[in-house]
Amino acid sequence: MHYKHWGHQCSPQYCPPNALPAQYDPPQVSPAKQYVSTNVLNTVKSHVHPSHNTTVNKHMITHKHYFPHTESVVNECYEQHVMCGRPYNPCCPPRRPFGY
Repeated sequence: MHYKHWGHQCSPQYCPPNALPAQYDPPQVSPAKQYVSTNVLNTVKSHVHPSHNTTVNKHMITHKHYFPHTESVVNECYEQHVMCGRPYNPCCPPRRPFGY
């Protein structure tokens, strides 16, 4: 060690660096890319009853997002009714050919 003594200059002494806590800037988030997947499900439904039946399907979707990726589901339903004959009406029986 050198001390400033009688006009002499001391050489500097270096201490270990101090490690300060890390500082965090707000994250930069890019716009989400949109992906659409379409599934077509064909269902044949036969109605053989003289009464009307209504089916209500309730679907509960719970979304829990823990990662920077989201998903969504779109369910689309299409119906078609095909008449496979005529309903029976006892008030108006079908006509016989030639009146017999």
